[in-house]
Amino acid sequence: MSEVARFLADLDSISNEATAKFSGLNADQINFKPSADSWSVGQCFEHLILTNDQITGAVERVADGSHVNSFWENWSPFTSFFGNFLIKSMKRDDKKFKVPSKSIVPPSNVDPQIVAKFIENNAMLIDLFGKIDSVDPEKIVITSPFMGLVTYKLAHGMTIIVEHERRHLRQAERVTIIDGFPS
Repeated sequence: MSEVARFLADLDSISNEATAKFSGLNADQINFKPSADSWSVGQCFEHLILTNDQITGAVERVADGSHVNSFWENWSPFTSFFGNFLIKSMKRDDKKFKVPSKSIVPPSNVDPQIVAKFIENNAMLIDLFGKIDSVDPEKIVITSPFMGLVTYKLAHGMTIIVEHERRHLRQAERVTIIDGFPS
């Protein structure tokens, strides 16, 4: 199984998990915030959609053959460092991170259909990444859509997406087991 195929299977699995755990939540449950500085279940999903939408441009360029590594993408001595750092960061739930861009901060009140929208967004990603199954994601380097000096291999980018989605699914699940969560 190719690296891209594994990534697609991971996204499908995450979509299935999100459907099973969160698709039955009502508007009050989707928008319940445990505290003023915490995100609701809906905000976790909205953030994932907003974040995933930022990377699609780079992947579209890979898919249509127009992506060419920039000078910095070819020569940055930090490419593997940044990719591995971000992957490790996404796997840890004990540290809260500040979002790197206001464009991916979700609104306070989220559409109750956000889980279905997240599933649609993942289906779009699956379709898009399915178009690049023949490329070697270890040889393609992309620049972070949030920090222009940060580069990582496309393979790392795919893992970052999966681990980021898993991280926020775990966060959303923790919200649902907090005392005071609406029934």
